[in-house]
Amino acid sequence: MKSLLKLPLAAFCLLLSIHCLLAQETTDYTTSAGGGSPVPGIIGLLIGLLIIVAMWKVFTKAGQPGWASIIPIYNLYIWCKIVGRPWWWILLMLIPFVNFIVAIILCIDMAKSFGKGVGFGIGLALLGLIFWPILGFGSAQYQGAAAAEPNQGAAVSQPPQSV
Repeated sequence: MKSLLKLPLAAFCLLLSIHCLLAQETTDYTTSAGGGSPVPGIIGLLIGLLIIVAMWKVFTKAGQPGWASIIPIYNLYIWCKIVGRPWWWILLMLIPFVNFIVAIILCIDMAKSFGKGVGFGIGLALLGLIFWPILGFGSAQYQGAAAAEPNQGAAVSQPPQSV
């Protein structure tokens, strides 16, 4: 130990770090049996399938082809079409951080297009696993594009009421 005290501090730190590196325990993972449980992967696939089927149903209820819900980018175009937003909102979805706000707005518009409130739209955005199946398999009916301008005629017109 007295010989270590005579070394300069830098040399002592170097020797100490080498000693720590050499003292590391190594474990050979190639000899361990098994690779882990497939259960999380199966659960993930089932959740993904549930969301796909629910969105397929929502697109079908809105009068659009259900298969459009599984095509990337094109599904955003159809989604904008369902809620009455212009096609260039797809470009907003490509901008980081802006896409979160746009997605929430589109979810709120989707909820309003099916006669639901803003709270349901926020649920679609934040708890899609629960709210998309409710919208797809529930009794909600498509009522027209919520964000459409009145002169576009996209909203469902109400029958005239007698006085």
